[in-house]
Amino acid sequence: MSGESGDLGVVVGVDGSRDSNAAIRWAAREAIMRNVALTLAYAAAPAPGGAPVLEWAGESAPPEFREELGAMATQALADAVKIVEDATGGSDLRIHNEVIAEAPVPALVELSTKADMVVVGSRGHGALERVLLGSVSTGLVHHAHCPVAVIRDEGSAPVEGCVLVGVDGSPASELATAIAFDEASWRNAELVALHAWTDAEVPDLPSREWTGLTRTSWTKLQSAAEETLAERLAGWRERYPDVVVHREVVVNHAAQHLVERSGSAQLVVVGSHGRGGFTGMLLGSVSTAVVHAVRTPVIVARGG
Repeated sequence: MSGESGDLGVVVGVDGSRDSNAAIRWAAREAIMRNVALTLAYAAAPAPGGAPVLEWAGESAPPEFREELGAMATQALADAVKIVEDATGGSDLRIHNEVIAEAPVPALVELSTKADMVVVGSRGHGALERVLLGSVSTGLVHHAHCPVAVIRDEGSAPVEGCVLVGVDGSPASELATAIAFDEASWRNAELVALHAWTDAEVPDLPSREWTGLTRTSWTKLQSAAEETLAERLAGWRERYPDVVVHREVVVNHAAQHLVERSGSAQLVVVGSHGRGGFTGMLLGSVSTAVVHAVRTPVIVARGG
């Protein structure tokens, strides 16, 4: 899928939280699979007690803040390196450190311009992140310039499971498909491509409200969707003959089906925006639901 590697390789946010530590382990293995560098990025974190993030940048920060940040960063990055070593068995992995006196979201968004992927824990330190999907991961899946992986410290993702990708024909979905084939090939995993052929609310079976849609027409629509999905995947299957592909077509509720199917997957890949006007305005409703709901690592396909 990819051309030249980004200068920073795989970038992972470091803050000392459990989910961040899980993200570091996942990112280290991802960097090894991709044969790229791993960049450990530490940005100014909330002060003890959950105080707001200090928004100073560069030389505008008071000297005492820069000194404290430096000490915290040194310890956090040393701990992160140890996590990497434990996760990779001391593999010959190139590791870079980045310390940035800036809020995590803008810092990581900037680094994403030179990265192949940014990896973050789903929740970091602070009260807000413990209640909702972490503000850092939310910001990145909206604004990063490269794919974003969101990792939870749940330990529930099957190591030998499939790679699950949502396919809807949109440009973001095409990027997600490319990423999914790469990941499946690197992991020697089977690929499950799931496609919902409509975004509309459709009853499970035709009813009075669907008098114009006979069972024959219903079957034809389903068959046409299956053929379309097969055509969209044909070129990718030729490029990746080593990847076993399974196609699954559902009527609607793509997010629900992806969440349900994710239980047997080691990785889920979705586009940042789906088809249709509304999902084009915000982070796609499918990817939003998937990132919030699944316990499996999720890659949101972003680029440019």
